[in-house]
Amino acid sequence: MSGHREEGPAPGGTLNDWASPLTQRYAGRRIVELFGDRRRFTTWRDLWIALAESEMELGLPVTASQVAELKAARDRVDARRASEIERETRHDVMAHIRHYGEQAPGAAGIIHLGATSMFVVDNTDLILMREALGLLIPKVARACRALADFAKKWKDTPCLGFTHFQPAQVTTVGRRACLWLQDFLMDLRELKARRDGLRFLGVKGAIGTQASFLALFEGDRGKVEELDRRLTKKMGFASAFRVTGQTYTRKVDAQVMAALSGVAQSAAKFSNDVRLAQSRGEMQEPFGKGQVGSSAMAYKQNPAKSERIAGLSRYLITLEANLPLTAAAQWFERTLDDSANKRLSVPEAFLAADAILNLAVSVAEGLVVYPKVIENYLRQELPFMATEDLLMAAVKAGGDRQKLHERIREASVAAVARVREEGKANDLFDRLSQDAAFAAVKSQAASLLDPNRYVGRAPEQVEAFLAEEVEPALKGEALATGDDLEVRV
Repeated sequence: MSGHREEGPAPGGTLNDWASPLTQRYAGRRIVELFGDRRRFTTWRDLWIALAESEMELGLPVTASQVAELKAARDRVDARRASEIERETRHDVMAHIRHYGEQAPGAAGIIHLGATSMFVVDNTDLILMREALGLLIPKVARACRALADFAKKWKDTPCLGFTHFQPAQVTTVGRRACLWLQDFLMDLRELKARRDGLRFLGVKGAIGTQASFLALFEGDRGKVEELDRRLTKKMGFASAFRVTGQTYTRKVDAQVMAALSGVAQSAAKFSNDVRLAQSRGEMQEPFGKGQVGSSAMAYKQNPAKSERIAGLSRYLITLEANLPLTAAAQWFERTLDDSANKRLSVPEAFLAADAILNLAVSVAEGLVVYPKVIENYLRQELPFMATEDLLMAAVKAGGDRQKLHERIREASVAAVARVREEGKANDLFDRLSQDAAFAAVKSQAASLLDPNRYVGRAPEQVEAFLAEEVEPALKGEALATGDDLEVRV
C-alpha cells in the first residue's frame, strides 16, 4: 500500500498527514470552521459579489444578470480545482478568480474589477477576526460569571494568603477568586474594544491611492468614495480606514493578538493557582467519573484541565510576538513577509484562545473547595500570625514590649521545631498561655485564634467589587452556551 493516502479520518481515528491538535482536540467546532478554507473562500466570493453589485449601482458596466450568476455560484467552491489552478499560477487569489469564472462564465470578465488581491485577503481577515472575537467574548463572559458566583459563595471563608508562596496573612477563598475574575474582566473589556474598533480595509487599490477605481469611474472622485462606503456598509462595518497601503496596517493584528495573549495570561494565572491549591488539597478542579489521572498510579486525580490551560496559554503568549514583529517589518506600501506568518499565527492564536476559554469555563464552574483542609492549614499557621495581636494585648495590660517579644520569639522557635521536626500540631499558644508573662491576657487567647479576625476587609471587598464592577460589566452580556463549550478531551 505504498503511497496510499487516507481521504479523511475515521471516527475517533487519525490522518496519515499532520493535523493540528488545536483543530483535532482542543478548540471548539465553530471557531475551527470559521478559520477553515470553505468559510475563507466563500467570504472572498461575498466580497467579489458586493464589489460587482456596488460597481453596478454606481454605473459601471456590470449587469444584474452577472451579479445574479455570481450569487448562484457562491457556494460551489471546489478547493481541489482551485488548488490545481494555483499550482499553475502560483497565486492563490488569481486561482480562485479563475475558478469562480469557470463556474460563473457570464460574469468572469467583471470579477475583481479594479481590485488587488488584498481586497479579498485583508477584508476577509478583518471579517473573520471580528467574528472570532464575537465567539470568544461570550466565553470570557461565561468564565467571569462562573468566577463571580464562586467568589460570592466563598467570600466569607477564611484561608491562608501567600506571598512568595509562603504563608503571609489571612484572606478568603472568595477574595482570592476576585483576583482571577478581575483579570478576565479586563480581557472582556479589551476584546470588546478590539472587536468594536475594527475598521474595514475597503477598496483602496494596489498601494492605497484608489487610482484603479478613479480610472474606472473616469475621474469621478465622489463615486470612488461612495464605492468604498457602500462596500464597507454591505460587509457590516461602521467605517473603513481613510489611509492604507495595499494592506491595512498590521498594527491591527498586533493589537488583537495582544488581547488574545491577555486571555492566555489570565487563564494561566488562574490555572496555576488552582494547581497549587489542588496540590495542597484545599481545592480541586472537576474530575470526571470515569476520568483516569495516571496510567500507572490509579489513585491520582491530576489537575489535567488546569495543566492544559497552562500549556496552551504558554503557546499563545509566545505566539503573540509574531504580529508586532510583522507590523514592524512592513516596507513602504506593501511587502509580502506578513502573508505566510499570518496564515499560521492568526488562526492558531484564536483557536488556542478558544480552547483555553472552554477549559477555563469548565474548571471555574466545577471548582470544589475543601473547607476542612483549609481550616487545618489555618490551624497550623494562625498562631504565628496572631502573636502580634497577643503582644499588643499584653503590652496594654502592663507588660514590657521587648521582653514579651523575646518570649514570643523563643516559643515560636520551639513550636516551629515541633511542627517541622516532629510533625506535630502547632502548640505556640499553649506554650504562651502557660507563660506567666502573658497571664494577664490568657483569657483572650482563644478569640485571638479566630481566623475571621484576620481577614481584614476581604468579604466586603468581594461584595463591593461584584456590585460596582462585575455586575455592571456583565449586565446584558451574552454568555456562551451549548456544545461549543465542550471540552473534547
